[in-house]
Order: sequence, then structure tokens, then C-alpha cells
Amino acid sequence: MTESFRRSGEYEHPQQGDGSGYVQGDEQSAYPRQQHASSPVNPEWPPPPAHRPAQPVAVEPGTTVWPGPGGNGNGGHGDGGQGGGAFGGHPEPAGASTAVLTAEPVPAHHTPKKRAKGPLALLAAVAIVAAAIGGGTAYGIQELTGNDTVSSSTSTSVVPTAQKGTVAGVASAVSPSIVEISATSSAGEATGSGVIITTGGEIITNNHVISGASSIKVQLSSGKSYTASVVGTDSAKDLALIKLDDAPSGLKTATLGDSAGVQVGDEVVAIGSPEGLTGTVTSGIVSALNRDVTVSTDESQGQQQGGGNGEWPFEFGGQQFNGDTGSSTTTYKALQTDASLNPGNSGGALIDMNGNIIGINSAMYSAADATSSSSAGSVGLGFAIPINTVKSDLATLRAGGSDS
Repeated sequence: MTESFRRSGEYEHPQQGDGSGYVQGDEQSAYPRQQHASSPVNPEWPPPPAHRPAQPVAVEPGTTVWPGPGGNGNGGHGDGGQGGGAFGGHPEPAGASTAVLTAEPVPAHHTPKKRAKGPLALLAAVAIVAAAIGGGTAYGIQELTGNDTVSSSTSTSVVPTAQKGTVAGVASAVSPSIVEISATSSAGEATGSGVIITTGGEIITNNHVISGASSIKVQLSSGKSYTASVVGTDSAKDLALIKLDDAPSGLKTATLGDSAGVQVGDEVVAIGSPEGLTGTVTSGIVSALNRDVTVSTDESQGQQQGGGNGEWPFEFGGQQFNGDTGSSTTTYKALQTDASLNPGNSGGALIDMNGNIIGINSAMYSAADATSSSSAGSVGLGFAIPINTVKSDLATLRAGGSDS
């Protein structure tokens, strides 16, 4: 609140409309607009201004300043050349000097405050960077560039808008990134699947698909075949990274999603090469999360897919399925799905409806027993390694893996 102080008895305060001019609206004027004929004149008062003094101007809450030259509102020029000064060329009244302001006046040319320096500014910068990284990509940028950069997203759909949310849209967008893998060893030949993750020809698959292989052949969705070499293996997580020996240009890479956001009931699509049928597409939902699946780490077990029932043996709930897992095993947390998986789907992709890879298919249950002459098909119990496990292990695999 802005106040004017006076000596006791110095001024009168007639009510508004009595002709003395002391009260105007709800604000007090420091000077009378006119003197009544009968009113005594104080010789200490200055001569009245030719024009009504300018009123204070509120600039911001708690701050009051007087206008600059030409307070009559005529662009700095008073009538009859009386511009200049807050009082139209007349001496400043004594009463004006007693005005009390609640805050310092704001300069005509206000200089913006400088940004805070030191720890406060640093914390703000870190928060902005964290938000930029955390609001769009879970895996983000690898410590690599060029052909070894992995595409990763948590929100961007790789499926065309017109086909978003459809199995056909997912299949069309992701199938070019899924390959068929044939691994040959002294024990025979195993068939599995893989996912292209870089334009340089890096492919993620299961360790049990290529374990013990003396040669690896990869067939792209285009039908062309290439040889590949093992970059690194991690039998404890049943993962392997292979790379095309002479990768062609224009490889279509898959986009790695975020398995932490997967919920039971989410629709999913599986793509792989069951029984050598390249590019087979099935669909279903996520049936459960964090299933403890136990698989073999023995190299000899890796080739059992090529003979017998042709199914990868695994354990769940203390029971063995699809054959003997051997003496050396490893257990990991898996996504369970009812999307149809069959022998040869191992290493292929489990995909959300935005076209992002959320898991690497690794095991399936079959009702066929060891004495059956043929293997039974999928009964809706499939398991996939969460893609976040793959992403966290990728640097290790590129360095040769934990088995090197």
C-alpha cells in the first residue's frame, strides 16, 4: 500500500463531490484540483499545477513509480509547452517527497536477471537432460556409431499408421528384420531364428541355436543366404550375437522395445522359422511375467533340435520338458506367451503391437513324449527372454561374451 504522510492538521479531507477536489474515486490526490473561495490558503503550498498531476502507475505488485516527462499522457509533451517532469513543468510539491514506496521502482529499461550459477544451475541442467533421455528411449544410444548403432524405442510405433495395432501391420514392418539360422556341427544341424539389430549385420539369437557350430548360414527374408560368425555367447542367459561375414547394404533392423512395460494380456506377435518355414507369423497375448525357465548350457544339447523330437529341452516348476536338459543348466526370468511357438522359433522375435521387439523366443512346451515318432505342435506355452535382458547383455556379447 502506498501512503502520503502530512503534519497533523495540514490538510483537509473533504468528501468526494464537495468541490474541493481532494478525493477522486478510491485514491487520494496529493494536491487539490481547485481552491474554494472561502478556503484559507497556506502560504507554504506551491502554486497549483496548470494541469492535474499524473497519478501513480502500478508497475508490478507492491511497486509504484511516477511517470516520466509529460505526465499528462501526451507522449511526454505538456499542453502549451509545459512538458518535462512529473508535474508538467511545475516545482515538485513538498508532499510528494514524503511518498513511501513498498518496493524500489523498476527501471525504465529493466535488465533480465541472470541465470543462476553454481550447483542450482547444474542440478537444473541435469534434470533437463534426464527428462530428455527418460521421456523417449529406454536403451538409447550405444557406445558405438555407424553400422553398430542399435535402434531402440519405448513409444514410437514402427507400424504404418493405417495398419497400427494389427497383426498384418506388425508382420509387414518387422518380418524383414527376422532371419533363419542354420548351424552345422559334428552332431548335426540345428535350425533356429534370429533378429537383425544393426545395419552392419549383427544378429541376436539363442545360444542353444549356434552352440558348438562349426559353420553358420543365415537366410534373410529376401531368400538370400550369407555366412556368419559368432561374435559372443552368454550361455547363462541363453543369448548369442553373430554377424554376417559380408553384410549387404540396406539391411532392415528391428527396433528394441522395453520389456519392463509389458503387462499380462498385452497382444503380441511371434515371427520365426518353425520347422524351417521361414518367416512364419503367429499371434497371441502375454500370458505371464517372470517365469523361471531353466535351459541347458551344454554345447551338445544345442544340437538336439536337429534330431529326436526336434524341440529344445527346458525345465519349469521342477519338471523337465522336451527331453533331458543335461547336467549343466541356467535359469532366467522369461515372458510367457500363448503365441504359437514350434521348433525353429528359438531366437526369433516376440513383438508388441507397435512393432517393437519385447523378447527373444527361447523355449516351448510340447505334449509329445520321447517315444513319439513325431513331435506335437504348440499347445500355447511359449517363453521368451525379455528384451531388456538382451540390451543389458549386448556390450558383453560384443566383447566376446561371458563364455569367452
